[in-house]
Amino acid sequence: MKDDDRELAALFAGLDTPGVSDALDKLGLNGQCLGIVPLENYTGVVVGLAFTVKYVPAATPPGTVGDFIDDVQPGDVVVIDNDGRTDCTVWGDIMTQYAGVRNIAATVIDGVCRDVAKALSDEYPLFTKGRFMRTGKDRVEVGAVNVPVSIGTARVCPRDIIVADANGVVAVPRDLAREVAETARQIEAVEANIRGQIASGKTLREARSALGYHTLQRRVS
Repeated sequence: MKDDDRELAALFAGLDTPGVSDALDKLGLNGQCLGIVPLENYTGVVVGLAFTVKYVPAATPPGTVGDFIDDVQPGDVVVIDNDGRTDCTVWGDIMTQYAGVRNIAATVIDGVCRDVAKALSDEYPLFTKGRFMRTGKDRVEVGAVNVPVSIGTARVCPRDIIVADANGVVAVPRDLAREVAETARQIEAVEANIRGQIASGKTLREARSALGYHTLQRRVS
């Protein structure tokens, strides 16, 4: 990962997807990846830069399905657009093993994966629309890498910031990363103050009213 990539990823240290999602809402940005869920409820938070992959229906003769992974950098998140297909997979145990060897941070798929036992046993973070055993070989092929892709209604561009946890996945436009991270921290600071007030005996209504809870995620006009 390049120094500027590390710097941007570090902006999101300590944040989670709900906090980043709230910031996206406040800024009028759509980065929530609808329908993309983790294989299990990971206790940590993945933050990395997007290496995007676009799959297309296979040609005749069909092209390759996974060789792109040799070009993914350590710490990156592989973001695969398989057009939401659930009838064939684009990620299995060999990809999981190799991703672990290369210290890839996670994989996000608008589509399905298979060989989930390997990902679970290795604790490799996989976020998908589900799981299905049928291979994608000869059904789909890599059409392009590091191009804008669509993941669960969100647009993801190469080197955008990906934040993923037990709640799901959000994508943050690279050029707005600082603003989104700062906004998320402001919102979370207010919520921490609310928790502190109710712990000290205030009612939830009182704490929320005093700190403007109901306008926290309201879009800035």
